[in-house]
Amino acid sequence: MDALVLLGSMAILVAIGVPVAYALGISTIIGAIWIELPLDAVMIQIASGVNKFSLLAIPFFVLAGAIMAEGGMAQRLVSLAAVLVGFIRGGLSLVNILASTFFGAISGSSVADTASVGSVLIPEMERKGYPRPFATAVTVAGSVQAILIPPSHNAVIYSLAAGGSVSIASLFVAGVVPGLLLGLTVAALCLFTAHKKNYPKGEKIPFEQAVKIAIDASWGLLTMVIILGGILSGIFTATESASIACVWAFFVTMFIYRDYKWRDLPKLVHRTVKTVTIVMILIGFAASFGYIMTLMSLPDRITELFTSISDNKYVILLSINIMLLLLGTLMDMAPLILILTPILLPVVQNLGIDPVHFGMIMMVNLGMGLITPPIGSVLFVGSAVAKIPIETVVKALFPFFIALFLVLMAVTYIPALSLWLPSLFGL
Repeated sequence: MDALVLLGSMAILVAIGVPVAYALGISTIIGAIWIELPLDAVMIQIASGVNKFSLLAIPFFVLAGAIMAEGGMAQRLVSLAAVLVGFIRGGLSLVNILASTFFGAISGSSVADTASVGSVLIPEMERKGYPRPFATAVTVAGSVQAILIPPSHNAVIYSLAAGGSVSIASLFVAGVVPGLLLGLTVAALCLFTAHKKNYPKGEKIPFEQAVKIAIDASWGLLTMVIILGGILSGIFTATESASIACVWAFFVTMFIYRDYKWRDLPKLVHRTVKTVTIVMILIGFAASFGYIMTLMSLPDRITELFTSISDNKYVILLSINIMLLLLGTLMDMAPLILILTPILLPVVQNLGIDPVHFGMIMMVNLGMGLITPPIGSVLFVGSAVAKIPIETVVKALFPFFIALFLVLMAVTYIPALSLWLPSLFGL
């Protein structure tokens, strides 16, 4: 009955249109009253949920990504990608994916990736003879890389939801191979489609111009070198790397590229503060929600439920994947990570699955949710940028869903994809 009161009240609130963050908070209060817990304890959990040093990484990474997204970095990364793969048949679709790889390693946001890369490449791909729905589908599917490739904001949220037992650095490094695998799989599908439908080749860029483009883009690419290099060398923590990346992004945008106007900077900071405020409210309420779940012994009950289905870890992982894929179509990624991690992590740990590995499974699953109707935020952004109906984009996305599902199965059942690189660096 406890679970029904807590989870049922939240489901009803979300169903009637209450924002997820507030639905979490209200259902937490309802659950606390039900088990006769003083509301002071709920307030303490909300405050302690956001009073963590590691959370400083989120606003800094969000601000750094916003500065680079609006400061001309996207266009330079597209130009660099064109130098590397643009001359192949279907090359512009590969340029799109590679630009997403580069930009994801700077912004850590699929939404920012789709908006920035899509606004440059979707019109260009259409101009070169690619169907607009295909160009949009490539952009949307390729942007899922940003969920995995460091610096992923959602990796920070997963670390927090896991109670700090999983280091942000290990999650960042673990995401590199699955992220690149996802990009290569989508690229392979694009190459197959390009040859099948005879999409055009791009033009080779002269050597001198290519060198100039590479040098110009290298300033922005140094951001990911600073983030990963600093963490792996032990010079600074993941949180400190976020602040340093923010300063570097500001320096490159305002003093080297100089495409962004100083008068627009306050508006950018204001948008970033609004985004971070929403995330922090969500984190605080999710912390109190998780506390009530623990008092109600919900994680133990869920563990018993899954183990009653089967004692085979592969069957249980498949069940969890199906559940995550379904829930990902109904809710956004961050709240699902905050709600489900405290519930599911004990289940998989009892099966001997590494928490870092499970983090990557969750990222791929919920990343697919971002491009799946009816709630997929990245899908909406891609549709808006391309100015075509969502239904048209979804139809073009079907082959990409299959490709992403294959990546999900590989990440789920081949732990080395997630754990090899962290073990190499002793994380």
